[in-house]
Amino acid sequence: MIPIVGLIVGIVLGLLFQPSIPFALQPYVPIAIIAALDAVVGALRALSEGRFDDRVFVISFLSNVLIAALMVYLGDQMGVGAQLSTGVIVVLGIRIFANAAAIRRRYLHA
Repeated sequence: MIPIVGLIVGIVLGLLFQPSIPFALQPYVPIAIIAALDAVVGALRALSEGRFDDRVFVISFLSNVLIAALMVYLGDQMGVGAQLSTGVIVVLGIRIFANAAAIRRRYLHA
């Protein structure tokens, strides 16, 4: 329940305040959002399996975002930022779809 509430609160706050993102950070925001979404979907899966731990969720959320942003930053420094960004998005996308599939199988038996 915590991940869903946090996601809803974050979306509402973002829509209300419409924060501006500094130009230097703009390449990292989509990666950070995908990494955060991976943590949220993983938390939903853990919740559906009865093994959700809020401490693990917070650590997973923060570390996913930081590691993904760091990888993209290092890729930018090496001149392969776009390729590394694509790789990070693919890997996190696979994790998101795998967790979503597990949730779907659990509740819809499909």
